[in-house]
Amino acid sequence: MEHQLNVKWRTIKFSGEQSVDTDEDIAAEFPLTIRLDGEEFATIVCSPSDLTDLVVGFLASEGVIRTMDDIKRMSLDEDRGFAYVDLHRPQSTAKELHSKRIIGSCCGKSRQFYYHNDARTAKTIVGGASIAAERCFELMGRMQAGSACFHQTGGVHNAALFDEEGDMVVRTDIGRHNALDKLFGHCLRHRVPAKSRIIAFSGRLSSEVVLKAAKIGCPILLSKSAPTDLALRLGVDLGLTCVGFIRANSMNVYTHPERIIRQ
Repeated sequence: MEHQLNVKWRTIKFSGEQSVDTDEDIAAEFPLTIRLDGEEFATIVCSPSDLTDLVVGFLASEGVIRTMDDIKRMSLDEDRGFAYVDLHRPQSTAKELHSKRIIGSCCGKSRQFYYHNDARTAKTIVGGASIAAERCFELMGRMQAGSACFHQTGGVHNAALFDEEGDMVVRTDIGRHNALDKLFGHCLRHRVPAKSRIIAFSGRLSSEVVLKAAKIGCPILLSKSAPTDLALRLGVDLGLTCVGFIRANSMNVYTHPERIIRQ
């Protein structure tokens, strides 16, 4: 069964003293349970698109796999909402470090944080891509224009990966962390060299978002929203260029500004 990113919902819209009955586009929310080596590992609440990318990126972000070569077999049962993954070398650490849990779609501490896994998987970035300041506005605009689901529902986050030629891969999800995991999965599945890529992101720059960008390996992270102080401290330590509040013709460069080329 093919799942839709948005569904129609009968709605009464009020504007002042006027009201009208209408069908509203609502973002779909889908629970996907990952079974790892025959055992339940996690349930991710997500948008029902690019689920293979999501599973691969999530497992890599959690430190369970490093490359696609670690996966022996993988299958999806989208009707029942299950992903089945078997590893070539089943990892005892996966069972020790992760309890069965729900990975929610909300912001904040919606997924459990394991700092030893982050330390093991986040990459310190040296060198990498650079970008002209005016190009940041263009990429952000293209990312925002690239999601029909956002324009229809207003209820999803978008993350886009750009190469040096400006070619774009966009992933959409109700969870901001899921959108980035989908990009991570895309990079791993297609062996994309992330160090030469740039991420544009619709959400705020939280510590989790910065860590995920570092795990992917992209040196530049663009956002239309605000950062947190912990995110920026991590950006400094991990060598990541963090740019926020990209709106109209203004933006703030917070960390490693040497990658942003001034006119």
